[in-house]
Amino acid sequence: MSKAIPEPVTQLIDAFSRLPGVGPKTASRLTYYLLRAPDEVSVKLGDALRDLKTRTKFCSTCFNITVDDPCPICEDPRRDHHQIAVVEEPLDVLAIERTGSFEGLYHVLHGAISPVNGIGPDDLRIRELVKRVEQGEVLEIIIATNPGLEGDATALYIQRELTGKPVKLTRLARGLPVGGDIEYVDAVTLSRALQGRSSL
Repeated sequence: MSKAIPEPVTQLIDAFSRLPGVGPKTASRLTYYLLRAPDEVSVKLGDALRDLKTRTKFCSTCFNITVDDPCPICEDPRRDHHQIAVVEEPLDVLAIERTGSFEGLYHVLHGAISPVNGIGPDDLRIRELVKRVEQGEVLEIIIATNPGLEGDATALYIQRELTGKPVKLTRLARGLPVGGDIEYVDAVTLSRALQGRSSL
C-alpha cells in the first residue's frame, strides 16, 4: 500500500480482508469507518473479539460453540435426547433453531468430507457421533449435511459408520422451495422432489 497510509491503517485493512467475503474495498470502508467512529465503537469491537477467543469453546457433547460446557441445548431437559441432527457447521444449528420445529439435540461435524480440500473423515467429529450412538440413548440420527457432493459424501460415510447400530437414520428432505416456480427449478432438485413426494 501507499506510504501515505499509516501502518496501523494498512494492518487493519489487511486483517479485515482476510475474513471470508470481505474484499479490499470493504476492508478499507470498515477501517475508515472505525477511524471516524467514536472510540467506544472500536473498544467494543476489540472487547468482543477478545471475548470471542477467550470465553467461547466447543461443547464436549455436541461440539457446538458455547460459553458453558455442556451447552444449553445439550443440558435442556425439555429437548428430545433420543434425536440428533447432524450438521456441518454451528451456523446450521442456528438455521434449524430459527425454524422452531426441531426439539432434539445436535452434533456439529465442523466441515464435510472434501478430498479436494484435504478434509477426510478423521478431520471431522464423526468418531464422537458414533460414540454418542453407542451409548444407547439415541434412537434417530437426522443427517442434515448440505445438499451437494461434499455433504452427500459425508452423509454416506456416516451411514456406513452407523450400519448395524440400533439407530434409525434419516436425511433431510429435498425439494422445491416455497414460492418457487417449477419451470425455474434445476433438474436434480426437481428429480429429488419427485422421488421424495409424500401422500396428501
